[in-house]
Amino acid sequence: MSARIIIPFYTAGDVLAVVNQPLQTVEEMRATSLQLRRDSLEMIYGAGSGHPGGSLSEIDILVALYFGVMRYDAEDPAWPDRDRFVLSKGHASPGFYTTLSMAGYFGREELSSYRKTDGLLQGHAHPMTPGVEMNSGSLGMGLSFALGHALAARLDGKDYRVFALLGDGECQEGEVWEAAMSAAHHRATNLTAIVDRNRIQNDRFTDEVMTLEPLADRWRDFGWNVVTCNGHEHAEVLRALQTAAEGGPTAIIANTVKGKGVSFMENNPAFHGRAPNAEEYEAALKELA
Repeated sequence: MSARIIIPFYTAGDVLAVVNQPLQTVEEMRATSLQLRRDSLEMIYGAGSGHPGGSLSEIDILVALYFGVMRYDAEDPAWPDRDRFVLSKGHASPGFYTTLSMAGYFGREELSSYRKTDGLLQGHAHPMTPGVEMNSGSLGMGLSFALGHALAARLDGKDYRVFALLGDGECQEGEVWEAAMSAAHHRATNLTAIVDRNRIQNDRFTDEVMTLEPLADRWRDFGWNVVTCNGHEHAEVLRALQTAAEGGPTAIIANTVKGKGVSFMENNPAFHGRAPNAEEYEAALKELA
């Protein structure tokens, strides 16, 4: 599929006028995702620490958002009419940082500052970094923060959309469901929650900690529209985001693979928060070539 997909919430002209580069085709998005996976692993390997698993699982979602949907101006990160993106699973910052760099928020050379003292890119996303809306060291808070932005848009007479990317293990936290209930009550139609459903949290599978299923039905029970998609198929993610634009709040359950793209990292809890060693790093880059 190579056609450009435009979310009908905006016209194509609206989007192209404020994104630093043209919307990408699905084929271009695949190439971008591959590059961002390599860049993310390079950051983590260079720092000797980080979270490769969740970064690799989220990248296709981020690419669809930043190069197919979101309205923003990387040269003016605080532009009042920008769409807001909240990385609630803030430990998966490498995938986010590489996306922001590709989108033009800062130069690629800054990727080498990851997890360095006084560096621009800290281990957990922080608003001192251009393009980051919320510091997210503790899980469970991102949806509440995103809801605040969504309701502020209504008060300010703005039409921006707000997207929050949550980890699935994070959905075991009570604050997520408080925010979900509040969003439905206040009819936050411009709010979209995306769950990176990779089925692994920290050092084990989510079902070993606390079962989440039936996850889609739980969101529906809290009054949300729900869409399920393959989180690694850009066209499916774009269609899900298009559905979300037609009325919300909407939860997108994006089925993903933790460590996507690197065979020995895929579905492997060991790479939740461990940097690859030299041998693993070289092997991973070969698989992502």
